[in-house]
Amino acid sequence: MAIIITDECINCGACEPECPNNAIYEGGVEWAIKDGSTIQGKYVLEDGREVNVDDLQKPVSDDFYFIVPDKCTECVGFHEEPQCAAVCPVDCCVPDPDRRETEAILLARKERLHL
Repeated sequence: MAIIITDECINCGACEPECPNNAIYEGGVEWAIKDGSTIQGKYVLEDGREVNVDDLQKPVSDDFYFIVPDKCTECVGFHEEPQCAAVCPVDCCVPDPDRRETEAILLARKERLHL
């Protein structure tokens, strides 16, 4: 499952630099699949839409930091645990109960994002 940031977020920003996928953004910031990677071309998002990797997408949250589920791998293939959760001072980086993903799915996403 992807990690989400709850509304208890204090906007400290500790999580953002820890993400190996550049999946964490400050509230209100548009994001792109290519941010922080060398990926090129098109990418199929979780909702089935095919986008150019440099197309800007709407923020997931306007009020506090957010994690883009299409880019989150829970740090699988990089670290033993999600780094955002490890550094969060208020424990607001938690597994998303609505998005359960296997390790194989997370590793496949990692491979797609990191050519």
